[in-house]
Amino acid sequence: MSSRMTDEDEKREQWARKIREMKRKKRKQQQRLILMKYAAMCLGGICLIAVLVLAGKKIFSKGSDEVVKAAGATNAEAGIRDIDVTAEQDELAVNSDASIDQPEQNSDTAEATDHQSIEYNAPNDTEASSLNGDVISNYGILLDVSQNKIIAKRNATTRINPASMTKVLTVLVAAEHMKSLDDTFTITTEITDYSYVNDCSNAGFEDGETVTVKDLFYGTILPSGGEAALALATYIAGSQENFVKLMNEKAAELGLSDTAHFTNCIGIYDENHYCTVYDMAMIMRAAVDNALCKEVLSAHTYTTSATAQHPDGITISNWFLRRIEDKDSGGTVLCGKTGYVVQSGNCAVSYAQSSDGTGFICVTADATSGWRCIYDHVAIYKKYIS
Repeated sequence: MSSRMTDEDEKREQWARKIREMKRKKRKQQQRLILMKYAAMCLGGICLIAVLVLAGKKIFSKGSDEVVKAAGATNAEAGIRDIDVTAEQDELAVNSDASIDQPEQNSDTAEATDHQSIEYNAPNDTEASSLNGDVISNYGILLDVSQNKIIAKRNATTRINPASMTKVLTVLVAAEHMKSLDDTFTITTEITDYSYVNDCSNAGFEDGETVTVKDLFYGTILPSGGEAALALATYIAGSQENFVKLMNEKAAELGLSDTAHFTNCIGIYDENHYCTVYDMAMIMRAAVDNALCKEVLSAHTYTTSATAQHPDGITISNWFLRRIEDKDSGGTVLCGKTGYVVQSGNCAVSYAQSSDGTGFICVTADATSGWRCIYDHVAIYKKYIS
């Protein structure tokens, strides 16, 4: 008996050491981010001084008009973001950070099919509009699903961290490998601790709570539950590591492996966890083609099954859908998933239909707030699908 207790104590100590190490790595990552921000501020200050010096020289030689022109050019060199991104800028950005996709099937209301390899690919239309100044997000794309056509874009093939938009791929992979929605899974301490250490949002499931697989699907999407996503991955593949392999295999099946790579099922920041807004549009396209994923992604609220820990269940909400439903978007936004990490700002992927039933997918990233992200989707839909 004492030997058994010793083994259990050793196991708990090993897990405690693992938690401390994860916290240490996270602190170092945050410190690096702060240093990068200060470096950027210093660079901005140097560039501003350069602008003022150059402007002073130009006053004596070319007049005030030339000063304005020179200052504008120098500001651009300093890194001020230009809303109308040129193709050359978009191409250069690919070298530092990721692209889109769609299948030969054009029906945007297709029912879920058996797991099969379908490469989603929308042509890179050079005639696609550049998103206008009403859109603040620095990355964006709008796809006409029925025509398999990119309607508008901005930095669409530049790598981003997809944050919790990752969970769209998580539920897609899980839907293709699960046995039954009525299966149950017991939440472990490792799962809740992992979610806590990484500052994830949670559905509210507790250590030792036995929940249905259906609850895990809705818990992953509606409140963006980190513990629900990790539990779903563990149920499907035995571990997050094994599940991530399935995620990257799915990305390859969709034709995205050159520009998309995933290291976790939640959307936690990792420099090797990336895709583009184009890629995310393709992942959403595949998810909408799956009946279960579409159902989960379109739910506004859901109440989980009764458990000993939650006798009345847990009522959870998709706040993106609830907040956008009364906005004039020119159509109806049916599905949505948001995300946020510091490195990618506020982001979201959504699926909408126009009054004639045409399907559209919109993805944006690097908005200044959750509400700004919603307004960007409204502005894009209203301009192009009305």
